Amino acid sequence: MAHLFKNLQLFNGISDDVIANSIILTENGTITYAGSAAESPQIPVNAEITDLDNQFVMPGMVETHAHLSFSDASPFAIGQTPVESATITAVKNAQKMVNAGFTSAVSFGSTYAIDVALRDAINSGQIVGPRLMAAGRDLGATASNVDSNSGLSQIADGPWALRQAVRQQRKQRVDVVKIFIDGEAINPTCPPGELSFANEEVNAIVDEAHRRNLKVACHARSAAAVKQAVLANVDFVGHANYLDNEAIDLLAAKRDSIFVGPAIAWEVQYLAQCETLGIPKAVAIKQGYEAEVEATIESVAKMRAADIKLVVGGDYGISIAPHGTYAKDLEYFVELFGMSEIEAIHCATRNGGEMMSAYRDLGTLVAGAPADFIAVSENPLSDITVLQHHDNLTVFKAGNKVSE
Repeated sequence: MAHLFKNLQLFNGISDDVIANSIILTENGTITYAGSAAESPQIPVNAEITDLDNQFVMPGMVETHAHLSFSDASPFAIGQTPVESATITAVKNAQKMVNAGFTSAVSFGSTYAIDVALRDAINSGQIVGPRLMAAGRDLGATASNVDSNSGLSQIADGPWALRQAVRQQRKQRVDVVKIFIDGEAINPTCPPGELSFANEEVNAIVDEAHRRNLKVACHARSAAAVKQAVLANVDFVGHANYLDNEAIDLLAAKRDSIFVGPAIAWEVQYLAQCETLGIPKAVAIKQGYEAEVEATIESVAKMRAADIKLVVGGDYGISIAPHGTYAKDLEYFVELFGMSEIEAIHCATRNGGEMMSAYRDLGTLVAGAPADFIAVSENPLSDITVLQHHDNLTVFKAGNKVSE
């Protein structure tokens, strides 16, 4: 069925322009025209009509580091929620994500195999949620950052055991295999820079995943971890906090196929709220998190200069960075990384959509793209924080209103 959305200011995600007095015309959830009303094709006589009251309309955003099965618990208790409770939580979080204007997501690790079931339920219309590339449990080596004996981890050592683990996840029908290449400053057995895998192990994981048409996402904070990831042809890099020139050059050489999400919410909010977790601020600084934020700012500046594709998404789903606050990432991109509001929105829309390559033109509002968009009552190009207030947003997925 045709649907006409009229009287809107269009930001199509392709250019930096905003087109006044625009329309979006859809057919069965796909855009057939988006642009100036004056240049509109003929409107079908039976089209449903929605007046968007001259609101700012932009593509739906993409959360590229999603943990929908996380329950907003302490970051020191990730993966400890029983599978039954975590599943119920994930269903609720899927609706929260859409309400926040994020109509698509890439899973960066799931407790148990919840994200696979969640993806299927969303696709079949049983529940409301974002278009989802689903991951299984985090895949790590013994003594890696994810070696926690929890519902989040799958541990294997050696190339053939890791190939078997990828095959097991393929049997579960994941879209993404998530691996932990290095760790965290709070982990004494696996800090950033200490590589959990040998090169041949990462190569085996990526080769096995790619042979089976799966993507590989990795946690990689150090330059050494990023270099190992890029040389193995990992698809998605999370964090990339400490980059040297060699790491930048390797990323730049594969800028057409690799995406990097700084995912800085954890560090920023850990520093801001560490005392609520029983960690004195001085201890958090001594652990290196203030230095990590500074290093990330420098690394992002180098990646921007090298035209490396940056995406939005940041480990939301813990007590200090809860579900529903995903748009805080865009504020970090503007305030910490020095991006314009337009550049930050492109990272959250066009770049994220390109990362989810299964959907044509996702993250843009052009003919042929999925009709996923947000009507915003205030202009985020003047104040990026308006995207954090859900009352400002009316969210459409496949042309249908999905926000509560």
